Amino acid sequence: MSIFRLSLRALAITFAAAAVAGAVLLLGRPQPIESAVLGAGWECTQTAFILTSCAPRVQQAIPAVETSRKEAMKPTRG
Repeated sequence: MSIFRLSLRALAITFAAAAVAGAVLLLGRPQPIESAVLGAGWECTQTAFILTSCAPRVQQAIPAVETSRKEAMKPTRG
């Protein structure tokens, strides 16, 4: 039975590949950016300093449960 020993060169190549993969993951992550041209109603992200995408901001909606609770608790005369 032969035992494979990692040489110093193989260990260095493995470490370098892991470092490059980590750097690619960090740079490839979408970063939020401000767009003065589109205004506050838009949300933009930039990925890897190359690809920029924008979408309208999502408005916070009031859940239907909250609305029905307010309507159900109308003040009574008494």
